[in-house]
Amino acid sequence: MTMLNFRSIGVAVIALALLAPPTPLLAQQAPAAATPSATAPSPGTVAPSQPTPAATAPAPAPMEAPAVTAAPAAASPAPVATQALSEAGHASGSVAPGLSELSPWTMFLNADIIVKIVMIGLAVSSVITWTIFIAKKIELGRTRFRLRRSLKQIAESRSLAEAQMVLGDKHSVLSMLLGAALHEAKLSAGLSSDEGIKERAASSFSEYVRAEGRHMRRGMGFLATIGATAPFIGLFGTVWGIMNSFIGISKSQTTNLAVVAPGIAEALLATAIGLVAAIPAVIIYNHFSREIKVYLELVARASGAAGRLLSRDLDRSHGSAHRARAAE
Repeated sequence: MTMLNFRSIGVAVIALALLAPPTPLLAQQAPAAATPSATAPSPGTVAPSQPTPAATAPAPAPMEAPAVTAAPAAASPAPVATQALSEAGHASGSVAPGLSELSPWTMFLNADIIVKIVMIGLAVSSVITWTIFIAKKIELGRTRFRLRRSLKQIAESRSLAEAQMVLGDKHSVLSMLLGAALHEAKLSAGLSSDEGIKERAASSFSEYVRAEGRHMRRGMGFLATIGATAPFIGLFGTVWGIMNSFIGISKSQTTNLAVVAPGIAEALLATAIGLVAAIPAVIIYNHFSREIKVYLELVARASGAAGRLLSRDLDRSHGSAHRARAAE
């Protein structure tokens, strides 16, 4: 009985010894199999046993997580770049229309009130300059044509009365000169001094010539004033506009071209208008100075023709008086 007990105890101990070791062994193999999966396997690593795939199957999931988190980090610069490009495009779009809208009319509307007054004054001066040019050109052309035709008509006349009959026009310069000569001859009737009559007639002629010159020079003073002062008036508008531009720069605290360009362009527009008004005024003034000089030379010729006719009448009257005395 005792032997049976010992035998049964021994069998139980052996059975326990045989059954107990497999559990720690499996527990040691599982971490060993999980460690190579977490680290990069070396080429010489032996493939794990059959249970390791089940233990290592969840391992790839943590490796994918950094890739997912890295993707937003890599993709995050794309919205920033897109936003920067959109802001740059918006900025360029906002600047481009501003620069394209710098037309003369827009610059005038956006200018300061002082610059506007300067521009309007210069524009009105330019209009008046061209009005004087057209009116004076027509007046000089017609008057010069009439005077030349009148001189041709009286070229064959023998007396003042005959010349007046040929002309028939009482409003031309030559008609007025002939009338002044006849008037002086009537006033000096009975006087024996022909030189005195001619001198008084020449004095009357010179007064008519000076009056005709003053008449033809009407508007010339305005042209001279515009030509001399318009550039400086435009320069005043430019200085005022640039001063306002610098004030705007100091207030905005920026030197961006889109901020600086409109004010400077408005200021320079005043100078441009001043030159547009002044240059034609100077050219037209010089042109009419030459034209009036030519016309006054024709008036002087008419004065000489009237003087010669007066001299013939005086000589003829003295000749008839001598013949009458001789007949007596």
